[in-house]
Amino acid sequence: MLMNLFTTFIYQPFFNILVGFYWILGLFVDGKPDMGIAVIFLTILIRIILLPLSLNGEKSEGERRRIAKKVKDIEEKYANEPIEIEKAKRKVMSTSKKVLFGELINLFIQVAVALMLWKIFKTGLEGADIHLIYSFMPEFNLPFNLIFLGKYDLSKTNIVLNLVQSLLIFVLESISLYTSPYKVSKNDVVRLQLVLPVVSFIIFMGLPAGKKVFVITTLAFSIIVKIYKIIKRKLTNNKEKQIARDKEKSDEKEVEKIVVATK
Repeated sequence: MLMNLFTTFIYQPFFNILVGFYWILGLFVDGKPDMGIAVIFLTILIRIILLPLSLNGEKSEGERRRIAKKVKDIEEKYANEPIEIEKAKRKVMSTSKKVLFGELINLFIQVAVALMLWKIFKTGLEGADIHLIYSFMPEFNLPFNLIFLGKYDLSKTNIVLNLVQSLLIFVLESISLYTSPYKVSKNDVVRLQLVLPVVSFIIFMGLPAGKKVFVITTLAFSIIVKIYKIIKRKLTNNKEKQIARDKEKSDEKEVEKIVVATK
């Protein structure tokens, strides 16, 4: 029952969108379109759809840090009173139900997307799910062209794409660390800038190139969004500083007027 609902309302629509992108690409190229490019378009679409969720996730991260700080303060305040610690902790957690609920929704959506992508790369691109193509979809040639950019077989692993993926993870985590409004420890630097890219390289080494194209596009999209938010934050901060300076100058002029008037 759940699998049927998942297939009908999540997997089938996005699989048809992927095939639609593939068909559109075929209108602009002479010969077989590139399924890898279609995967990139699908990835961008998914990231745009999930963008509000990502932005909300950053707000939740800030809230989680505030909750952690409150819990730490409680433990320090009631160091010798375990009963009071539990009471205070329960009170803090009861006011954070919205954050917890948001985390559960986020987890559900991420799992659904992961399952959808797994099925697309497992059976969809191989042509086993052709029966799920909507009847109104235009005709296209089979099998799908799975050679990305004429050199990378999407159905097989590729060390070059794996390396690109790890490098982008390093870039994204570096930007996140050095622009974080929160204090960054040495352990964070080692874990996110060194360990995470290396471990990701090893873990994803056996995955087919099609999944790597999705991950690489997702990372590139995240980097662009992150840079945009950094620029926007700096512009907002500069604007606020300018407003504060203008107000300060205005107040000084008002004081001068009052002094002159009293003379």
